[in-house]
This record gives sequence, C-alpha cells and structure tokens, in this order.
Amino acid sequence: MLTLAAATQIIDMALAEGRRRNLQPLTVAVLDAGGHLVALKREDGSSLLRPQIATAKAWGTLGMGFGSRELARRAAGNPAFFATLTELAGGNMVPVLGGVLIRDQAGRILGAVGISGDRSDQDEACALAGIAAAGLVADPGGEMPA
Repeated sequence: MLTLAAATQIIDMALAEGRRRNLQPLTVAVLDAGGHLVALKREDGSSLLRPQIATAKAWGTLGMGFGSRELARRAAGNPAFFATLTELAGGNMVPVLGGVLIRDQAGRILGAVGISGDRSDQDEACALAGIAAAGLVADPGGEMPA
C-alpha cells in the first residue's frame, strides 16, 4: 500500500530535485495502484493545466501497466491507437516521459507518480529521484524512446 507519508516524501524529494536542477515550476501527482490521487503539490508559478497533465501521466502508466518511456515508444509507432486510448481514458493519458510506476521491493505496483512543468525528460528525472528517496523502486518503462 502506498501511504500518504510515502507519497509526500516522493513529492517533496522530486520538487527538491527540480530546484537542484533549476527547472521550471513543477507539479507532482502521486496516485495509488487503483488510480486514486494520494497527494499533489503544485509549485508557485506552475501553469494552469499542470495538475491535470501530471495526473494523466501517472494515470496512463497505471492504466497500461508500464512506465511512460514505453508509452511514448508505443504511441510514436501507433498514434491513432493511442489517440483512441486517450479518448477512452477520458483524456487521462499523456504518453510522454514523466509518468513512472512505483513498485515495492518485490515488484508489486503500489502506484505511480506524474510530473509536469519542464521538459518531459527532466520531469522524469525528478520522479525517479523522488521514488528512490522514498526507498521504493521506480519503473519508468524501459529504454529512452528514439
């Protein structure tokens, strides 16, 4: 189970990584394995749609069962199918980097984190840092897309 304490730690450490990297203001959403929002923080200056984008990055990874690296790879190869998936998901799928599954040490999916605000690769790096700081396993979905 993904606790509020763990979700808060992931968010705080992800935001700290963003400040360390001098990124644009970030928004971080953490969802449990059922896709329910556990915690969300939006930095001052983060633009209007960032909470929805961050949540959709996390929700899409949960819905498909793999991280956003794999989502982005598959979406590039079959954009019509992913447009349909996004519609079926009610807009809650953004197949770009920044959505990372959260696993426990045994490999079970506990939830997902989604981050939006800077370049997607930078968003993902902050998600990875936050999950690692909480002592959990990050699953970004494989190799970087071409």
